[in-house]
Amino acid sequence: MFNRLILFVLLINGICIAQEEKQQIEDSLCDVFKENRAAEYESEHITNEQGNIAKSPYIVILGTVQDAGSPHMGCEKPCCKALFDNPDPTRKVVSLGLVDPNENKYWLIEATPDFIQQCKILKDLVKFDHSKTPDGIFLTHAHIGHYTGLMYLGRESYNSKNVPLYAMTKMKGFLIQNGPWSQLFKINNLKIQNINQNEEVILSKNLSISPFLVPHREEFSETVGFKIKGPTKSILFIPDIDKWGKWNQNLIEEIKTIDVALIDGTFYDSKEVNYRDISEIPHPFVVETVQILNKEKDDEKSKIKFIHLNHTNPLLDSNSNAHKKVVANGFNIGKFKEIIPL
Repeated sequence: MFNRLILFVLLINGICIAQEEKQQIEDSLCDVFKENRAAEYESEHITNEQGNIAKSPYIVILGTVQDAGSPHMGCEKPCCKALFDNPDPTRKVVSLGLVDPNENKYWLIEATPDFIQQCKILKDLVKFDHSKTPDGIFLTHAHIGHYTGLMYLGRESYNSKNVPLYAMTKMKGFLIQNGPWSQLFKINNLKIQNINQNEEVILSKNLSISPFLVPHREEFSETVGFKIKGPTKSILFIPDIDKWGKWNQNLIEEIKTIDVALIDGTFYDSKEVNYRDISEIPHPFVVETVQILNKEKDDEKSKIKFIHLNHTNPLLDSNSNAHKKVVANGFNIGKFKEIIPL
C-alpha cells in the first residue's frame, strides 16, 4: 500500500512537471513567434520606408569626416593607430549625394579625396540607369577635402565629358587659373557653372539649392554653405565655419527655418586640440554649439546633425562619453549612408 502511494505521488508530480515544462515550451514558442513577427514587421516597415524614399527626392550622407580623413597621416594616437591595419569603411570625408528619382538625376556636394568610392556608393544607391558621373558637382570652398577629388575626372583617370561644376566666383577663378585644375576645363572634363550668394539654382521641379557665404579661412576662395529645398523639407549644409558669432546670420533663427541642419562639428572641445590657439584652425567647438542651442525645444535641437568630424573627435566613437552626452542632450551625429528624405 505504501509503495502504491509513493508511485501515485511520483506520477502526479511527473504530470505536474510535464505540464509545467509544456507551458514553458509554449511560452518560449510564443516569445519566439513574437520576436519573429516583430522582426518581420520591422523589415516590412523599413522596406516600405525605402520604397517611399525611392519615389521622392532625398539626400544621402556620403561622408562625415574632416578633410584629412581617418586615420590621419602620422597620427599614432588610439583614435587612429588601429585604423591603419583595420580601416573603417564608414570613415569617409564629408560629402552629400542629392537624388531626384523622378528626374533620374543625382548631384554631388563636395569632391573629396574619397571621390571614387563616393561616386560608386551613390551610383549603386539610385534605382535608375545613369552614367558613372553625377549630373553636377557643387563645391563649398578651396580646402583640400572639398575639391581635390576633381582630379579623378581628368584625362589620367576617368576623362569625363562636360560634367557641370557649380562654384562661386573666387572658387571658379582659383580652379581655372591654376594648374592642374585648369586643364579639366581646357579639355572639357568639367564645365563651370557660376553660382552667386543667395541665388537659387533650380535642379528640377522638385529640387533647388542656394549658396550663402559663411566666414571661414579664405586663403584661396570664399566659403559657402548650401540650403537645399525639396517638396516637403529643407536642409542646411555648413561643413566649415570659423565661429557662429562671426556669421551675419543667427544660428538659432536659421535652424527654425529648416528641417535638418548638417553643421560643422570638427572639434568637440578645446581639450581635444590640447588647448591650441583655435584661431589657427578656426571652427566652433561642438560644446559651444550645444551651449548656444541647449535652451531650445527638443524639436529644434533634434534637427542638428554634426558632421566634418576631425580624426581626434570622440563623436566618431558611438561608445564615447562625449557621443552619449551629445545624444542625451537631444542632438544628433551624422551617419555614413544616412538617407534624409526631402
